[in-house]
Amino acid sequence: MNASSKHVDGVAANCNAGDDNLNITRRNLLKLAGMGAATIAGGSVSISGMSAEAPPPGAATVPASKVALYVNGVPRELSLDTRTTLLDALREQLHLTGTKKGCDHGQCGACTVIVDGRRINSCLTLAVMHQGSQVVTIEGLGTPANLHPMQAAFVKHDGFQCGYCTPGQICSAVAVLDEIKAGVPSHVSTDLLAPPRPTNMEVRERMSGNICRCGAYSNIAEAITEVAGGRA
Repeated sequence: MNASSKHVDGVAANCNAGDDNLNITRRNLLKLAGMGAATIAGGSVSISGMSAEAPPPGAATVPASKVALYVNGVPRELSLDTRTTLLDALREQLHLTGTKKGCDHGQCGACTVIVDGRRINSCLTLAVMHQGSQVVTIEGLGTPANLHPMQAAFVKHDGFQCGYCTPGQICSAVAVLDEIKAGVPSHVSTDLLAPPRPTNMEVRERMSGNICRCGAYSNIAEAITEVAGGRA
């Protein structure tokens, strides 16, 4: 027998000698393990005789703030985690699910709403930043029985296919015409001192932040320019 074997046998002998003192058998060990798993699953952990109850779900405090908004002309007061985006407040708290969450990074425009007369990506702004603001979503523009002119034009010109981006497209389109009417130039305006006109190029440039993965861009431009009184 070599030295290594003697060492292993000695360790085994010591372990066997201690069995009587520890009173640990394979069966008892499995029982203890099962009891420990059940205890943890039940929400408490016992270590060396000390028991600590796990906090119940939702017990952790989060920073919250009162936020008052006017949404589609209706005053709404919310108590929100200060990290809540305007998009999530509209969808999850007010259940206005017409505003869509697309990329959630401000790149697709599906979440576009109109705040105090200007279009914004609601996924990129916090709700608490808009205390007292007037927020208009697709639900506030029109109803199936009384469509907004832009909604009616989108239907007429087949400006949507899957429809997921359509609420953001329509909100953006309404704001685009307000921008043109107010004389706000764009990157393709040829004369910055002259009032811009709703040409095909102007409309396409101003709507470039709203992505339509179905590719209905020509139809969307036709709908917008018809409402503007022009031709696409």
